[in-house]
Amino acid sequence: MKALILAAGYATRLWPLTLNRPKPLLPIKNKPIIEYSIEKLEKLVEVDNIYVVTNTKFVKNFKKWASGYKTDKKTSAFGSNSDVRFSVPEGPDFEIPYHKKIHIIDDKIKAVDERRGSIGDIIYSVESENIKDDLLVIAGDNLFNFSLNNFVKFSISHKPYVTIGLFDVGDKQLAKKYGIAAINDGAKIIDFIEKPKQPPTTLAAMCLYFIPPARFSSIKEYKSESLPLDLAGNFIEWLSKKEPVYGYTFKGIWVDIGDKKSLKYAQENYKE
Repeated sequence: MKALILAAGYATRLWPLTLNRPKPLLPIKNKPIIEYSIEKLEKLVEVDNIYVVTNTKFVKNFKKWASGYKTDKKTSAFGSNSDVRFSVPEGPDFEIPYHKKIHIIDDKIKAVDERRGSIGDIIYSVESENIKDDLLVIAGDNLFNFSLNNFVKFSISHKPYVTIGLFDVGDKQLAKKYGIAAINDGAKIIDFIEKPKQPPTTLAAMCLYFIPPARFSSIKEYKSESLPLDLAGNFIEWLSKKEPVYGYTFKGIWVDIGDKKSLKYAQENYKE
């Protein structure tokens, strides 16, 4: 299995903080945001290589970071805050992290208005790196306290279909900011709407996807129909109407760092 971290955005909502530094490399306490996800990926025995796709402007930043990256074995947790939703965690993760090879991909984009979008970057990464294995995709600005082990096991058991990570944000006003899913008793997605005005549930898509190679052609088909490539949720909405897509609901703590408010919260409340 290969892991792909999406880090090709320009984070315009965080300017000027991200004018010369990519969002995933902004610090939370003692390390960059991306390292918290890397540490989760390093604990997955199924993953043998980690790819980080970025743009031409920031590729040097990521290469410099990757050359000096060291595994941090400390555990972390969030303090309480009304902006973050809590639920019962899956349990502590006691595996010892170990290094996997990190590949930095330049998506050849040099300007904000030329962005490929998350779906475009997934396609570009699969084709440029000739990826033919199961693919675990995660956003470079995700911050969470739970293990990915059960998600991977669940996803493998539902091959050859796509599985996405879900988190109950517990508030319908907050749910309007995300791609929102409804699932049946078998965890199959029966409805998915990107940023709905009237959310049917509060199950938010986390920008965490398990994509078997049999579904790579579905992504290309979606692109061929000239549909939006900037939000992966649009693809999930389209795909779930054509074939089964499954959702795994996490329990724990999750922060989507999308603006200055959420960044400030994470910086002030993430505790070692």
